[in-house]
Order: sequence, then C-alpha cells, then structure tokens
Amino acid sequence: MYKICVLVVLFLIYSFLGWIIETTWTLIVEKKFVNRGFLIGPVVPIYGTGGMLIYLLAGLFMKKPIILFIMSMLVCSLLEYFTSYVMEKVFKTRWWDYSKRKFNINGRICLFNILCFGVMSMIIVYVANPFFLNIIHKIDPMVLKVVVVILSMLFIVDFGISTKIIYNFRGISKNVHVDSTEEVNSKVKEVLLSRGALLRRIAKSYPNFKVKRS
Repeated sequence: MYKICVLVVLFLIYSFLGWIIETTWTLIVEKKFVNRGFLIGPVVPIYGTGGMLIYLLAGLFMKKPIILFIMSMLVCSLLEYFTSYVMEKVFKTRWWDYSKRKFNINGRICLFNILCFGVMSMIIVYVANPFFLNIIHKIDPMVLKVVVVILSMLFIVDFGISTKIIYNFRGISKNVHVDSTEEVNSKVKEVLLSRGALLRRIAKSYPNFKVKRS
C-alpha cells in the first residue's frame, strides 16, 4: 500500500510539473497564459504517467544509463503515440499534430520530442526522483495515505468533469455542417469560444485541434 501511495504521489507531482512545462512554453511562445492540458486542474496526466513509467524503468536500468536513455525514449514515445491515437478514436479529434516537424510518425510523435523524453528521463531518474523520494519518505505513512486519498478523489472528479466537457465538444463538432476540414475546425472553435468558460478553455488549450468526421 505504501509503495502505491508513493507511485500516486510521483504521478501527481510529474503531472503538475508537466502542466508547468506546458504553460511556461505557451507563455514564452505565445506571450500569454493558457491552462494547458485535458483536465481543468493544474495537471497533465501524460507527464505523470511517463514519470511513473520512468520510475519503474529506473528500478531495472538505474546502473545502465545508456539502456535507460534508449528505453525511456521508446516507452515515452509509445505512450504519446498511444494517447494521441486513443483520444482521437474516442473523441473524434486530433488534439496535437507534429506533421510539420521533421522525422515524425503519423504526426503523433516526432524526433525532437523523442530526444526530449530521453533527456528528461535522465533528469528524473538521477536528480528529480531522489529529491522527491527523500521528501516523501520523511512524511508519516498515515498522513501520506490521507493526502493521497484526498488528491486522488479530486483528480477523479476533475477527470470525470473534463471527460464530460470533451464529449460536449464532440457533440458540437457533429452539429457543425460545413464542407472542408478547415471550415469545420474554424467553426467548431468559433462555437467553443462563444460558450462557457470550460469549453473556451479547451479551445485555447488545444488551438490546433483537428476534428475527424469519420
């Protein structure tokens, strides 16, 4: 049970750090704050999942940094590809697209991101994990469990609400009747921006989304 609590805490920490990375990048590039990610709260789960997978890989390849680097790139790339594929199939929308970047695979992953995964993995394994685990292990186990339960409940509620919002988004895209894909995306974005704050957030968080009609 304690090990599960530690994994959950690491998941939430890296989900939060992922949100910071995404929002900071947007702030630098677009000169404005955007609440990035699928969820309403300041977390991006794909980063948390990646962080947990790297933590588990470290247990196998901690003393083999080259193998760890390669395996981290492979695992995180598969995670990003799989996430993109599933979200597109479920919500009929391509949320990100790397087609314009060199050395991409179906626009879902690209070489630049793959290399970043490798570098970030090294930082996580040899710098971040020891730092965070040292803090986590100093917390009373009972207190840790209570914190994990509370944060997990908040995460589950956020996930449920956010999923419903995305399904509302899917409903809006179905009711847009125009011919070309560009017109569909433009019209859907226009409708989203005219709706409530939560739907507007999705349009701003994923400005380059592409609605799939099939």
